[in-house]
Amino acid sequence: MEEYRTRTRLFVFLICAILGVLTLRLFKLQIIDTLAYSGESRNNAVRERRVLPARGSIFDRNGTLLVDNEPAYSLLVTPLYFNLETIPLLSELLAVPDSVISQGIQKARNWNSYRTSLLVRGISFDVLSRILENYHRLPGISYEVDQKRTYRTRLRASHVLGYVRQISDTDLNARRDEGYQLGDLIGQSGLERSYERTVRGKLGSELNLVNRYGQIIEPFLDGSEDVASESGLNLHLTIDHDMQVLAESLFVNKRGAAVALDVNTGEILTMVSAPDYDLDIFSKALKPETWAYLTSSSEKPIFNRATSSLLPPGSTFKPFIAMMALEEGVITPSSTFHCAGYHPRGGPGMFRCLHVHGNIAVEDAIRESCNTFFFEMMKRINVNAFSRYAHAFGFGQLAALDIHEQGSGLIPDSAYYNRVYSEGWNVGTPMSLGVGQGDMGVTPLQLARYIAAIANGGTLVTPHLVRYTEHPLTGLVESVTFSEPSKINISPRYFDIVRRGLRGVMIETSPWLEIPGVPSAGKTGTAQNSRGEDDSVFVMFAPLDDPQIAIAVIVENIGFGSMSAGPIASFMAEQYLTGGISLTRNWLFKQVLENESERLPESLAALER
Repeated sequence: MEEYRTRTRLFVFLICAILGVLTLRLFKLQIIDTLAYSGESRNNAVRERRVLPARGSIFDRNGTLLVDNEPAYSLLVTPLYFNLETIPLLSELLAVPDSVISQGIQKARNWNSYRTSLLVRGISFDVLSRILENYHRLPGISYEVDQKRTYRTRLRASHVLGYVRQISDTDLNARRDEGYQLGDLIGQSGLERSYERTVRGKLGSELNLVNRYGQIIEPFLDGSEDVASESGLNLHLTIDHDMQVLAESLFVNKRGAAVALDVNTGEILTMVSAPDYDLDIFSKALKPETWAYLTSSSEKPIFNRATSSLLPPGSTFKPFIAMMALEEGVITPSSTFHCAGYHPRGGPGMFRCLHVHGNIAVEDAIRESCNTFFFEMMKRINVNAFSRYAHAFGFGQLAALDIHEQGSGLIPDSAYYNRVYSEGWNVGTPMSLGVGQGDMGVTPLQLARYIAAIANGGTLVTPHLVRYTEHPLTGLVESVTFSEPSKINISPRYFDIVRRGLRGVMIETSPWLEIPGVPSAGKTGTAQNSRGEDDSVFVMFAPLDDPQIAIAVIVENIGFGSMSAGPIASFMAEQYLTGGISLTRNWLFKQVLENESERLPESLAALER
């Protein structure tokens, strides 16, 4: 009997011990670990989804809306829930090959099987509706209201604005901490890239209840824990819409570039690189052959000729040579040199001039564009001095520009010649620099800064494309700061001599380039190259007595500067200063429209295919 009682007590003790353990476990689960396990439960039923902000809009200097956004639909996938057997159905609904869906799923899985990733961007509302009708058959598939850039005017400004495209693997790895995900859009060039952080805005988030397939059922807690996105800031540019549109129309069927600056502030009023391209092609899937044409053809429209080309400036460099020679003291304003139609060092077969000018001084040499005079100036000047002065005018170096696509050009010095001409060189080797030829190359942007410095008396302005940013809701405006301009150490009286010579070009040498009622100054140039026909080059500023605008134009493979680049610059200045083009110059306007650059092997029509 005693043994029975002992067994009973032991049994009761074991039962109580087990119940005690279970009670303690229950207490731990319900009280101590409640937050952890309620969190896991919530994670199984609730999904966080990003809310993309509206990308900042872009306006011209006068408030004209250039770039905005419009709604677009994107299809998303969460690989963990996706059933590979539904690929045929999805490809049929999207009207794309199965392989496209398979590749997208694999890329999303490689990125993160647990995270929602972009599958297809830019689907229409009709396609989305068909997908939603089959939603129950497509586990792991969801969608979001995305946006795409839309362009509101005839202005293209491809190389200024830049394009937005799906983020590359390189950028994704570098900017993962900034909230970018696979398939996100990001600025790839121009202002869209350099001001990406400004115009992108801040991501928001929303919480939604999901079913076992990861598909949204309804907002979690009626959206009380959602975080609103913040739109990106608007950009207000320095670009003048009407002048930009005019310049683009004048460059149809031409290769080259034009840059117009405010001579006092460095604001870029117009920047054209031709051929350009329609930015809207990046709002949808881009054909491989189109991308190849943009980037690899001989035309290479994606290349920014305005800031990155390496071209000889021709005779537009003669005013620079004149100021350098005067400042270095190798001539005086009244010094003359005899032009017999060629320079005596090379004879008529090498350093030729287009005319026989006789004894000629510096001001007349600029007006008459005497090659012989400027060959002699470069013969007298040390090439290292040439390099030093050229850099002071902004050549051979990058400007503090607010887009990344830019080249420094080429300005030689003695070290360069020692490296390139290792077998030896002499005083005649750099003489071609005196007429803007030989071993040198500049960009249209550099030429525009240079002529602006002549116009304003020796200040090298900092070129820029953005005036200020604006908050889209509050209207708060913030100015954009740039590096200070620099002063060029050349006597003001030498700038005066050069300006008088440039005025003579417009009055006596090329009077058809004069803006009706607006005195101006300029210099033509015809630059030889290895591509075919000569390049047409022109620099100018206006008005003469109170300069407001400086322009540099290069038209490739088209001939004389006074008949192509010159008229383009003149019409641009006239549009900016007077608001239109005088009817008295219709003949010249039509001629410019008819002029075309010598064709390269590939046709411009390739972009349309």
